[in-house]
Amino acid sequence: MAAPTVPLIKVAKVIMGQSPPGDTYNEDGDGLPLLNGPTEFGTTSPTCTQFTTDSRRECEAGDLIFCVRGSTTGRMNWADRKYSLGRGVCGIRGETAAETRFVRYCIQDQLHALLQLAGGGTFPNLTKDDIEEFEIPWPDNRARIAGILSAYDELMENSQRRIRLLEAMARALYREWFVHFRIPAEVLTKAGASRIKLVASPLGPIPHGWKVKKLGDVVTYNRRATKPGSHLEDRRYVPIDCLPSKSLALLEAEPIEEAQSSLQLFEKGDILFGAMRAYFHKVAVAPFNGVTRTTCFVFKPTQPEWKAFATMTVFEEATVAYANSHSQGATIPYAVWDGSLSEMPLVLPPDDLLRQFEKVVAPMLAHISQSFFTLNNLRRTRDLLLPRLLSGQVVLNFPAASAFSKS
Repeated sequence: MAAPTVPLIKVAKVIMGQSPPGDTYNEDGDGLPLLNGPTEFGTTSPTCTQFTTDSRRECEAGDLIFCVRGSTTGRMNWADRKYSLGRGVCGIRGETAAETRFVRYCIQDQLHALLQLAGGGTFPNLTKDDIEEFEIPWPDNRARIAGILSAYDELMENSQRRIRLLEAMARALYREWFVHFRIPAEVLTKAGASRIKLVASPLGPIPHGWKVKKLGDVVTYNRRATKPGSHLEDRRYVPIDCLPSKSLALLEAEPIEEAQSSLQLFEKGDILFGAMRAYFHKVAVAPFNGVTRTTCFVFKPTQPEWKAFATMTVFEEATVAYANSHSQGATIPYAVWDGSLSEMPLVLPPDDLLRQFEKVVAPMLAHISQSFFTLNNLRRTRDLLLPRLLSGQVVLNFPAASAFSKS
């Protein structure tokens, strides 16, 4: 028997975003973080680079953030804190945190039907009325349904916590060894060195035997243009919107049918770098063979044993800042590789030390890359179960903890 339905307005509050005045924007952390759309979305929660001192609409921690405008209408994130909502997003809040989660499951299950309501032609958008009047299932056993589905979410969240931990460890090792030159004695011994002796260089004091090089000596920009067609069927499509902000873990991909123009190929293990609006810090390791657009650079290490060093160098905030400061274009700035980012100076350690770094960090990067498949398998299982639970095809004849505790 089908579950009864209710318009979303009966069970949740919808807060449509409104852009603050442009002169209140800042990147200094003043005011509330400003969320304009999915460009700031992370794997679970947003990562904002802009703030506003005159917020007009806000969501609260625990709210569902939902994109309402443009080609990314329907993408979702969770609010981990209070955000100022720009016009590209809305906040959705149930009576309790658990009911907010259940509402999200219902929207996710019937997203295609909701998106069909979007008007605007080539630039679709959903109005507040579209969302509030949208009918969702509201069964009596929704607590048990949410409890089961939340178990999958918890597994995914645990996996994402491991990703963040591994990223932090890899970043800390990179900075200790190659920024602060604090390398453990046993590592130096294995690399055939006894101690660090600093000498003068154009970049300041660097260890003796190390060289001042350019980013173009460490990675190459692999330009492999392609066109849409059946030859791409064994690949996944990763536009820049799928790249996470400040995380190496690529967790999303689009259907290959969406890949239509300005395409370039990448291979498993390549480094994808978001060239459009580089300040969003979009850098990820490709876990599969795929295709992206020219809004991304596709980097390959110039030496196989430099892969970990190359990846962490590209991921460094200093590299992203250099790309941003040398970007071209006022409205939509693009990083420039030839004669610009490729010329960024860096300090290159000896090969023996780079091999030691590879031994330690490469397994971390491999686990981060593999997380795409782990998380997508969990997500696929949950999404297959979701409509069956909502429709009653799966009978819940076993106890489940209530997901609607107000504690």
